[in-house]
Amino acid sequence: MNGKRASQEGAESSEARTPLVAWCVVAVMVYLLLLAVDLINHGFKQATGGAESAQALFAFATNPFMGVLLGGLVTALVQSSSTVTSIIVGMVAGGLPVSVAIPMVMGANLGTTITNTLVSFGHVGNREEFRRAFAAATVHDGFNLLSILIFLPLEMAFGVLERLSGALVGLAKQFGSHNLEGLDFVEAVVEPVSDLIELLVSPLPGPWAGVALIVLGVALILVAIIRLSVALRTVMVGKANQLLHTAVGRGPISGIVSGTVVTVVVQSSSTTTSLMVPLAGSGVFRLDEVYPFTLGANIGTTITALLAATVTASGSLETALQIALAHFLYNLLGVVVIYGLPWLRTLPMLGAEWLARVGSERKGLAIAYTLGMFFVAPGVLAFVGTRLF
Repeated sequence: MNGKRASQEGAESSEARTPLVAWCVVAVMVYLLLLAVDLINHGFKQATGGAESAQALFAFATNPFMGVLLGGLVTALVQSSSTVTSIIVGMVAGGLPVSVAIPMVMGANLGTTITNTLVSFGHVGNREEFRRAFAAATVHDGFNLLSILIFLPLEMAFGVLERLSGALVGLAKQFGSHNLEGLDFVEAVVEPVSDLIELLVSPLPGPWAGVALIVLGVALILVAIIRLSVALRTVMVGKANQLLHTAVGRGPISGIVSGTVVTVVVQSSSTTTSLMVPLAGSGVFRLDEVYPFTLGANIGTTITALLAATVTASGSLETALQIALAHFLYNLLGVVVIYGLPWLRTLPMLGAEWLARVGSERKGLAIAYTLGMFFVAPGVLAFVGTRLF
């Protein structure tokens, strides 16, 4: 009897410690994320020799089609738009022009959707389930592709996102401090460790010290994002799932809000959208319920870049914050414009339903679509862009 009670008390004590340990992991991973962005920022400056050299180094990416290609392919490979956008924030702080970085974040949005498309193949053994799951996955592809088709030409012609994000930064300066010094405390927290790491790699010749900092920063971001997502799911996934099931089916606005909140909680749009695919495949949610949720996930994933921007030095904080805000505005305006206009809203759903119907009948075409969408099409887009611009 006493042994049974002791066992129960031990189990309860272990359960009580688990959230505490997980929250400690969350704190450490957030710190590593901020440290990693700072390392990339400093490494990029050292490796390129300053903003002018950085602009020359990335001259190939001034072609916006190449920027979209780069952002999409890298995100498809590392399976995390949060990772890629955090790296882009660090590069902008290190001298990469905002105008060059904006197409990259557009591409990152599209590249991240390969995860839920791959998840849908888990239902390939059941034709009807695969049709529903593939539709739930590809509606996200279609929306992000449509966003690029709308906003990339606008950005190329008028610099819409660059101007709007710049105006928001200017507004923040007017209502806050003139140099946004209020965020400098974040850099002060990571700077001692960052300086120590810079000292350790300083014996490396030429630009290799900067390259080492970039490589280390990218590796830390990958570790931090993965571990942060796992830790947050440990402490919050029950609440996230409860929110998911109670909010998704209550209408499009509720679906968008729940997608945003759940993605902020678990720090991964790939996780939240992939969670919906098996639920759609099993018939728990309809396509018109999944669709708004994925749009909210697009908005929620921008929080990581905004967090990363806070770690940059005051001299580059404005540009880092600007690209993070451009990423947020791109996703927000995409939802407002595409989902707000009925004739545009239905296009991703119609495309997804057609692809799912064809793909469920001929599985080889579904595989060909996945390869073409995320690897072949970006290459063709880049080839065409280099010929036209």
